[in-house]
Amino acid sequence: MNPEPLLSVAHLTTVFDTAGGAVPAVDEVSFEIRAGETLGLVGESGSGKSVAALSIMGLVQPPGRIASGHVFFKGRDLLMLGEREMRRVRGAEISLIFQEPMTALNPVFRVGDQIAETLRVHGRATRRDATARAIELLRAVRITHPESRVLDYPHQLSGGMRQRVLIAMALACQPSLVIADEPTTALDVTIQAEILDLLREMKSALNLSLLLITHDLGVIAETADRVAVMYAGRIVETGPVREIFRRPGHPYTRGLLASMPGGRPGQRLHAIEGSIPLLGDLPPGCAFNPRCPDRFDRCATAPPPDYSAGPDQTAKCYLHDPHPQSPIRNPQSALVPDAPR
Repeated sequence: MNPEPLLSVAHLTTVFDTAGGAVPAVDEVSFEIRAGETLGLVGESGSGKSVAALSIMGLVQPPGRIASGHVFFKGRDLLMLGEREMRRVRGAEISLIFQEPMTALNPVFRVGDQIAETLRVHGRATRRDATARAIELLRAVRITHPESRVLDYPHQLSGGMRQRVLIAMALACQPSLVIADEPTTALDVTIQAEILDLLREMKSALNLSLLLITHDLGVIAETADRVAVMYAGRIVETGPVREIFRRPGHPYTRGLLASMPGGRPGQRLHAIEGSIPLLGDLPPGCAFNPRCPDRFDRCATAPPPDYSAGPDQTAKCYLHDPHPQSPIRNPQSALVPDAPR
């Protein structure tokens, strides 16, 4: 019997209030993360990934608000907690690594003081011990000469070192779950690999669960156990990484995989035609249908539910309806190449 998930997000909807009404940035999103597992949340920019992370942490700012749903963490619904209770959860039980360290770190405080403050706020170290612990954490995330670096300000560190400081802060209180929001986007390729290696090492050493948010399928392939693919505020496919890379069930996932570089030199890259729709002006039915080479009449009638697309794999696509109401293919389907194997 499978253990209860560490985090269970159920039908989460987060909207932004505008003059034209409430616009859903996260629409009926559901997923689970088990202890020690890494879930990759992948999608184009603007798909709602970061808003989902902020919703879990209770950090959505007006005009945004959580309209409905549940976020169960260790059996408690975080959406039912008051702000004081959520402060005890943030940093201590669930940590968030932001994608841009220069905006996440306070520029007028030394990095050591910022790590030490995290420890003191959650009662994990006294003022006397906090600095020594901050040095240990900087050493753990492979920052050289931590005794002197602890006195540096953020602008004195490279981008990779600042990201390591954020990881040290996230791990300071030994949380059960770390949410990493595009942790390597602003870094060059060599540093990206080092940061990903560090996250994997820390996850294994501390038995962490990890929600890894990215638009890079290569990162997902190297790091995640399972993947959830997000499009226009909705999760359109979930499943084990290996199965989704071998047999993607949703046309959007196939398009993402086909657009990855790595073919023969000089071979033209495939691209998904069109662009992600505005969240306040989604097309009727499946939000992907205007860009989908497999679309047919039913796709524009109503958003599809989750259908089984394989063992432990689901896809919101009428192609997997076991009782189709109309023909499910059109000649355009040939435009979607097979996914890389």
